[in-house]
Amino acid sequence: MIEKLEEAVTIPGKPWTAGAAMPGGDLKVSEVDGRIAKLSADYPFLSDRWAIRMFRAYGTDAWEVLGDATSEADLGDSFGATLTAREVDWLIANEYVQMAEDVIWRRSKLGLRMSEAEVAALSKYIDNARRAAEAA
Repeated sequence: MIEKLEEAVTIPGKPWTAGAAMPGGDLKVSEVDGRIAKLSADYPFLSDRWAIRMFRAYGTDAWEVLGDATSEADLGDSFGATLTAREVDWLIANEYVQMAEDVIWRRSKLGLRMSEAEVAALSKYIDNARRAAEAA
């Protein structure tokens, strides 16, 4: 596909993405189960399902998302389906989340497990976070 673009525009550099790991994907597939077990050990308050979701979503970046949390309460507001303010803040800062739909439908399918009230609370949280960032 990039070759067709190169016919129309000049693209500097050579292709490099074929062998590049996605953010958080700097590991072998055979390491996944062990890494999920380590994530669970490092953050014992995570349920098995939660730890699996976090690792599948963020890979080795899951530790960055969870940071120094020692309890679920350290992750801030809970929006349902194991989505917390800490994760949303990370998504805003690192993955350019602009609205609730970016989190619950584009970045994940958490919307399948969230109520309308939980989605509304998430939307309000993101709107407030964006306004605060714009004011800073």
